[in-house]
Amino acid sequence: MAAIQMMSARIGLVTGRGLARVLGEKFPRPLVAAVSLGLLVANTITVGADLSAMADAAEMLSGLNSHYYVIFLGVIIALGTVLFRYRQIANLLKWFALSLFTYVLTAFVVHPNWNIALRETLLPIWPTGHEAWAGLVAIFGATISPYLFFWQASQELEEKRDLGLVMHTDEQGASTKRISARNLSVAAGTLFSNLVMYFIILTTALTLHRNGNHKYRYLA
Repeated sequence: MAAIQMMSARIGLVTGRGLARVLGEKFPRPLVAAVSLGLLVANTITVGADLSAMADAAEMLSGLNSHYYVIFLGVIIALGTVLFRYRQIANLLKWFALSLFTYVLTAFVVHPNWNIALRETLLPIWPTGHEAWAGLVAIFGATISPYLFFWQASQELEEKRDLGLVMHTDEQGASTKRISARNLSVAAGTLFSNLVMYFIILTTALTLHRNGNHKYRYLA
C-alpha cells in the first residue's frame, strides 16, 4: 500500500500533473479512456458503499431508517466539496480522522482475551467458505483501491496550488526535501490506517459479531 501510494505521489510531485494526464501522454487514448471508465464504475460503487456504511452507523445510533441518511450525507458531502476550499476540507478531515481512534479505545474497553486475539492475528487460518473469501477480497480492495492512485497524485497538485504561485522549475521537478517529507507522510499514514483497520475488525468481532448481529458485518 505504501509503495503504490508513494509511486503515485512522486508522479504528481515530479511531473506537476495528475495521474490521468500522465497516462494520456504515455499510452493510447482508447486505453486511457477504458481505464478511466473502469475507475468511474469502481469509484461509484465505492462511494455507494461508503455512504451505505455511514448511513448504517447513523441508523444504529438513532434508529432512523438508513435510507434517509444516505440522501442526507450525500447532499452534505457534495455541498462541502463545492463550497469549501481544499485547505478547509483537508483540515476538517484531519480532525475527523482522530475519531477513528475510538475503535482502538473500544477494543480495550470491552476486555477481549488478548491471548486469543493476538494468536489469531499472528497465526491466521486459511479462509474457508464464501463469506470468508469475500471478506478477504473486500479488505484488499479497500486497502489498495484504484481511486487512491489518482487521489494521491492530485493531492500533490492541490498542495502546490494551496501554497500559492510556484516557480516553473519546481513544478516540473520535485525537490529531494519534498520527496523525503512525502515518504514520511505516506509511511506514517499507511501505518496508522492499517492499525485503525485492524482495530475496526477486532472491535466489530468483539461487539456486533459476538452478539449475533451479522447485519453490519461489512460496516468496517
